[in-house]
Amino acid sequence: MIPRYSRPAMAAIWTDENKFGIWLKIEVLACEALHRLGDVPAADLKRIQQRARFDVKRIDAIEREVNHDVIAFLTNVAEYVGPSSRYIHKGLTSSDVLDTALAVQLVQAADLLLDGVRAVRKAAAALARKHKFTPMIGRSHGIHAEPITFGLKMALMFDEFTRAEARLKAAREAVRVGQLSGAVGTHAHLDPRVETYVCRKLGLLPAPISTQILQRDLHAEYLNALALVACSIERWATEFRHLQRTEVREVEEHFGKGQKGSSAMPHKRNPILGERLCGMARLIRGYALVGMENVALWHERDISHSSAERVVLPDATIALDYMLDKLAFVVRTLRVDKAGMLRNLNLTRGLIHSQQVLLLLTEKGVSREDGYRLVQHNAMRAWETGEQLRDLLQKDAEVMQHVTPADLDRVFDVSTHFRDVNRTFKAVGL
Repeated sequence: MIPRYSRPAMAAIWTDENKFGIWLKIEVLACEALHRLGDVPAADLKRIQQRARFDVKRIDAIEREVNHDVIAFLTNVAEYVGPSSRYIHKGLTSSDVLDTALAVQLVQAADLLLDGVRAVRKAAAALARKHKFTPMIGRSHGIHAEPITFGLKMALMFDEFTRAEARLKAAREAVRVGQLSGAVGTHAHLDPRVETYVCRKLGLLPAPISTQILQRDLHAEYLNALALVACSIERWATEFRHLQRTEVREVEEHFGKGQKGSSAMPHKRNPILGERLCGMARLIRGYALVGMENVALWHERDISHSSAERVVLPDATIALDYMLDKLAFVVRTLRVDKAGMLRNLNLTRGLIHSQQVLLLLTEKGVSREDGYRLVQHNAMRAWETGEQLRDLLQKDAEVMQHVTPADLDRVFDVSTHFRDVNRTFKAVGL
């Protein structure tokens, strides 16, 4: 059976408990930095460190009254801390906390997504090695072209998700930026050393310059990286769906015991996971567009980006995490029909070797134009009559005055196409 998605860690990143926990850490770290600068007495800092906590339900209740999430949070924390809470949020504005905490959450999410990409790469690598020399037909325009191996196809997937990993690493670095710079980013009421201290403790870099917020091209870059990974997932889900078509039947998604494919047709075994992944990729591309539309804000800030981000950032990371989990499962459990691949390889009666014959003729001194004419003439006859191309060539006196039967044996040998497989595997790191 298809295992259920079981990665609560990603969803947990976007809970109020985690969000408020990061907010609290930022506020306490800022007090520590202010104490180092002589702005918070030691006794007050100790009370803050010992007593600072929050209650999600209480914050929700306060927010319903004040209609401001950060004020509700600070009010609740002050209820625990007491008079020393006057030092909490000193010189800060709400976005200092919101944006810096969001950066931490996005880094946490990126780390889980990187785990997911690595799981896909591991599954692709295993299948590539297993089928390194399993012959199959390569297709261009959906039409049989020349032989490849299924291992090469999976090595290509491995290489694509190597780039996906690099993109996610770059996106993680792009958003690994925090700010504590005040109402319009001038540090007028807060020493920049506080920003540096807090960001370092959180594993972030301080923004070299900010307004009231971090600039949204950072988040747009992150969402676009996620969308590109989703596009790669869709690309391979589409590939497997095509290869599962009844007319092709070279691979098949896992079909569990007791699984049903259709309410009407008992014979059906459908590529449902691949189809699901293709649909979800469309969602994440839409989220990336929202990220780009969030870049243009009024002056030092407005909050038109905020409502959209509260939807698209959790949704995009959770959705992509799910997609990576499901794609890894598809690849790990993929049924590979080697006999079906061989059947399709021979389906066109040797036409897939036409370039080999053309090159042979040119090697024998025939012009490329004449060689192309000779091979195409016989290839078209093979299409129309159902005869083997090799047999037609051997009956063609004009062809055989340049080549021998042994020459034809050599160019109709499928292994000719696999001479570079080992080098290619090495090039992609397999």
